[in-house]
Amino acid sequence: MRTVQLGGLTVRLAGGVDGQGGGHGPVVILLHGFGAPGDDLVPLADVIDAPSGTRWLFPEGPLNLGFGDGKARAWWMIDMARIQADREAGRVRDLSQEIPKGLAPMREKMLVFLKEIEQKLGADPRKTVLGGFSQGAMLSCDALLHSDRPYAGLIQLSGNLLAQPVWDPLLPKRKGLPVFQSHGLQDQILPYIGAERLRDVLSQAGLAVEWHSFRGGHEIPEPVVHRLGSFLIKRLMKSST
Repeated sequence: MRTVQLGGLTVRLAGGVDGQGGGHGPVVILLHGFGAPGDDLVPLADVIDAPSGTRWLFPEGPLNLGFGDGKARAWWMIDMARIQADREAGRVRDLSQEIPKGLAPMREKMLVFLKEIEQKLGADPRKTVLGGFSQGAMLSCDALLHSDRPYAGLIQLSGNLLAQPVWDPLLPKRKGLPVFQSHGLQDQILPYIGAERLRDVLSQAGLAVEWHSFRGGHEIPEPVVHRLGSFLIKRLMKSST
């Protein structure tokens, strides 16, 4: 693994021909969740099956939350007090109509990053899968919908429907896009029903959603890792032919 600066973001590169993101293979980009360190998802590069030479990119959220030995990062701030109040009151969080204040500026930064990896790493969008976990899943969906590049697929791990008024008009142009989505039935952070809403909105717009629910919480269990590998092999091998 090596760490570089791309599009104004700190990015960890793994895989490729040298274990450091070298070569010209297909690309998988995964964005971590709120409060995780920038290297949180890096171990996935070693356990998820993917075509030989696949390059893995793990961008780091630009916001330092000041805890976790200073390593906790985020893409935008969230109202932790509100989350706690909802949990104590037994209210199910519904993010579908929310448009976080930090979403638009972070989207612009992500679009710059995606353009730069094409220019500097030779990442062909047709051989690139974009995705993430939790907050990173929501940002990856938002960025892909605002891009006009022909990406090979989208990964949504424990995400939720967000910013529906913004996303709805953009979804039709992504008709047919393969999407891998997973969510835990006992997720206490982002509710299962929010993931179902996302699945249904994507499917109704014509995106090809591969849906995986599991007994568990806010996590990426081994069966999901295995199935995600099958998704990547299918998408990235197909895009290479």
